[in-house]
Amino acid sequence: MNKKRILITGAAGFLGSHLCDRFIKEGFHVIGMDNLLTGNIKNIEHLFPLKEFEYFHHDVTKFVHVPGELDYILHFASPASPIDYLKMPIQTLKVGSLGTHNLLGLAKEKKARILVASTSEVYGDPNVHPQPEEYWGNVNPVGPRGVYDEAKRFMESITMAYHNFHGVDTRIIRIFNTYGPRMRLDDGRALPAFMSQALTGQDLTVFGDGSQTRSFCYVDDLVEGIFRLLMSDYHLPVNIGNPAEISLLEFAEEIIKLTGTNQKIVFQPLPKDDPKQRKPDITKAKELLGWSPKVDRAEGLKITYEYFKQALGKA
Repeated sequence: MNKKRILITGAAGFLGSHLCDRFIKEGFHVIGMDNLLTGNIKNIEHLFPLKEFEYFHHDVTKFVHVPGELDYILHFASPASPIDYLKMPIQTLKVGSLGTHNLLGLAKEKKARILVASTSEVYGDPNVHPQPEEYWGNVNPVGPRGVYDEAKRFMESITMAYHNFHGVDTRIIRIFNTYGPRMRLDDGRALPAFMSQALTGQDLTVFGDGSQTRSFCYVDDLVEGIFRLLMSDYHLPVNIGNPAEISLLEFAEEIIKLTGTNQKIVFQPLPKDDPKQRKPDITKAKELLGWSPKVDRAEGLKITYEYFKQALGKA
């Protein structure tokens, strides 16, 4: 009966479902909430028989009520891939603004600690490399990606306002590129796109000349960082990501080698405002949380490849 209760929004998504698993393993009572706009119920079906888990089908942009006590809230509801937020721009803005407002209100009412999921996209197409938390970013508010970037920037602002004005116990994580099992095959981001293309015999699509960089963090490492940040006493933003940087052209070549396929790489024009570089400065995470990534890319990609093979019926 004394289990700590945690609400996880976006529970049926890639990250949300892994967080549900982790907090159940840690002995929490988990309340998962999702409207399944981009989440997949299959990601959390294995939890339904557990008495420590309950699921609410709900859109957090509407008023959020959770009966009983609540100790923690993780706000992870949001479309997160460019395909989704370009298709659902208004829902993306609403979940970052109205959704965050509703959950901060719930945290205030319940005296719960809330961690909000921000993103490296708040740095936009950065002029500073790698990106430290003190960098304010280079974001185009009226560009196609602005709906996601600005939703997350607003999320950080309103979270700090609730912290400073209402004394709500808040945490802010800035998540860099993350990968692992349960990513959607049609996610549109580099890793699922390359894996799906390689496994279905299509050429791998690289945008621009492929020199733009990303830094990929395995999902278990990210979840560990989130857990540590939630349990810390630090309320300002913290980058969590893997600083091992790679160009997308090299990454496509790595995927071809891993999958043993011999597709060609084809080049397409770079989308507007696509960041040229992305690499976290994780000094804060190391110093404040004692956190750094443990899973190297070769190991993480093998596990992810096995998942994609099964998901595509190629195992």
